[in-house]
Amino acid sequence: MLYNPSMRRSTSSGISAILFIVALCFLVFAFTLFRPELIRILGLTPALVPQQPWTLITAMFVHANLTHIMFNMISLFFLGTFFLRLVGEADFLKVYFIGGLAGNFLYLLLGPAMIPGVGASGAIFTIGGALAIMVPKMPVFVFPLPVPVPLGGAMVFFLLIGFVIPGIAWQAHLGGFVFGMLAGLYYKKRGRRPLHY
Repeated sequence: MLYNPSMRRSTSSGISAILFIVALCFLVFAFTLFRPELIRILGLTPALVPQQPWTLITAMFVHANLTHIMFNMISLFFLGTFFLRLVGEADFLKVYFIGGLAGNFLYLLLGPAMIPGVGASGAIFTIGGALAIMVPKMPVFVFPLPVPVPLGGAMVFFLLIGFVIPGIAWQAHLGGFVFGMLAGLYYKKRGRRPLHY
């Protein structure tokens, strides 16, 4: 879990966009608890994309279980609010959703044909990848470590463990992270970063 005290400072605008995404994810999660078949309808199953093209987008709002959605939404809130402060609401939404699509496309290409990929992780790794380029030395706390670590290192660590833990869609993580790094390079060149990091 990533946490940085400076991320707690409120944003003057745009936080509602993140809260809307969080609320929508929890709403979809509640529906899937009562109708588990919705995971097959909304999740990204590579072999079924020609018949269900909407899943390239809807899969970003579906989560497998309570731990999955809680970890993702907490990460989205802290990483997302900080990134939003750097680039603004409109650019945050562009990077988040395009990065999520990039992750889903890589899962479509490399993921198991008949296993649905679900979750906002690809989009969240996009935000993390952008921040890893823009503010790589920013200290964050990663549970359960007692001392802060650089954000760039923390994001690379989380990316790598996805390759070895079964059941994690590392393809979506990788696709989102690479797009996020490209976005981070773009914003860094434009000077969208705090000078003290």
